[in-house]
Amino acid sequence: MRAAAADRERTLDVLKAAYGEGRLTKEEFDARSARAMAARTYGELTALVADLPAGPVGAPVPYPPPGGYYPVPQQPTNGLAGASLVCSVIGLLMPFLLIPGVVMGHVARDQIRASGQRGAGMALAGLVIGYLGAAFWALAIVIAAAHG
Repeated sequence: MRAAAADRERTLDVLKAAYGEGRLTKEEFDARSARAMAARTYGELTALVADLPAGPVGAPVPYPPPGGYYPVPQQPTNGLAGASLVCSVIGLLMPFLLIPGVVMGHVARDQIRASGQRGAGMALAGLVIGYLGAAFWALAIVIAAAHG
């Protein structure tokens, strides 16, 4: 594996520590430092510090992919948020599901604020559709009662 500048720096740190502890003479330190700076592979660097207590250097540090960073683990989506949205949408046809949809939407929003989970948009959509659906069905009942 090809060595990076950071790998060479870590190897130099090990060599400096060994020199400071008296494990290397000035000539050995200078020679190994020059070889570390000229090293092209990770194996060459490991060989320079293999006989020292702080060596070998260890596994190479992985670098982020080009153009980006390592993916950050995301919080899971709140289950009540999805249930709120589903109940509210189905509640447009079956009005008895609108109330559970609205209640679950409020509970989900509270849980999301407290835990940092994802799903705030679904919970809000469940609330909006639930309240609009309830208003529609209430208006439909009032109109039906007025004409009937």
